[in-house]
Amino acid sequence: MVDFSGIWVPLVTPFCNGQVDHPSLGRLVRHLAAQGVAGFVACGSTGEAAMLDEAEQDAVLATTLAAAGHVPVLMGLSGVNADRIALRARRLAEAHAVAGWLLTAPAYVKPSQAGIVRHFHTVASATKRPLVAYDIPARTGVRIQPDTLLALAEHPQIRALKDCSADRAAADAVLADGRLALLAGNDDELFDQLARGAVGGFVASAHLATARFVAFYRAMADSDLRTARRLWRQLQPITAAAFAEPNPAPVKAALARQGWLADEVRPPLMPAGQATAQALLAAVAQALPA
Repeated sequence: MVDFSGIWVPLVTPFCNGQVDHPSLGRLVRHLAAQGVAGFVACGSTGEAAMLDEAEQDAVLATTLAAAGHVPVLMGLSGVNADRIALRARRLAEAHAVAGWLLTAPAYVKPSQAGIVRHFHTVASATKRPLVAYDIPARTGVRIQPDTLLALAEHPQIRALKDCSADRAAADAVLADGRLALLAGNDDELFDQLARGAVGGFVASAHLATARFVAFYRAMADSDLRTARRLWRQLQPITAAAFAEPNPAPVKAALARQGWLADEVRPPLMPAGQATAQALLAAVAQALPA
């Protein structure tokens, strides 16, 4: 069983001279785990998974698991061939103590909603690990409609939704149904989604000011709205600055200036500009106690 509540960090993948920088990844994961995060995602969109080959992805997962200790790790999965993804999930489950999967709808091909259900059910049936459906139409080109989300919930291994749809009606439908745990996927919607009933969020911004994000989540969970509002006013500028350029370039730029990793992304992504990095670091400094 995986408890999806709390702040989950979709990890960046550090690079050094074009290669995955495993020592920096392990050090970063250990640091974030010590701040009280609920879990990690390896090889999600923030991790530039589309620019990693399968061997690199497997190695990133292994390093993340070794550094995370008892903190659960989800593995990002994507693609258009459900049978191939299911086979990959089985192989990964045999080799690693991964907590579950984060799966997007098939990108580019724009399947029907029935095709989306088949896709998710095929992968979910491949292992006994829980699966989080990832609705991110800005990247996939297709929505997982509210009725489809409820159809996904019929599968016992599909347990949660990472919602990047910006569709309140879809979130409300999932919450009213109650079978899927709702997690915020857009950092700038974290407060609203938690207030609506989400159990947590996948928050790329939480690479930075991590303990502050965890404290904010705990205040929301405890219904301490006065504290939560105060913390969110400090954190909201971070969530804005972190997405001023394509993710994860701004977060990597800030982490690089803090000494955690090199400021490298893989093409076609480009490193964030100096002004973006400075604005993000200033937002982080403003959020932290003196």
